[in-house]
Amino acid sequence: MSDTNSIQPKRLLRINQVLALVPVGRSSWWEGCRNGRYPKPIKLGPRTTVWRAEDIAVFIESLGK
Repeated sequence: MSDTNSIQPKRLLRINQVLALVPVGRSSWWEGCRNGRYPKPIKLGPRTTVWRAEDIAVFIESLGK
């Protein structure tokens, strides 16, 4: 995994950027978002979904606990 200190807090991440930080498959990630295991996405448009970088950083930190 990448160092979470390098994630800029007020940034929005697309799915490929999230999956580069969290080593799971795309369909597993979406299922985890649906069932609450992973951070909730933000819909910007019909084909654009993002996640808050700070939410991803907190999630990654929680994996180590």
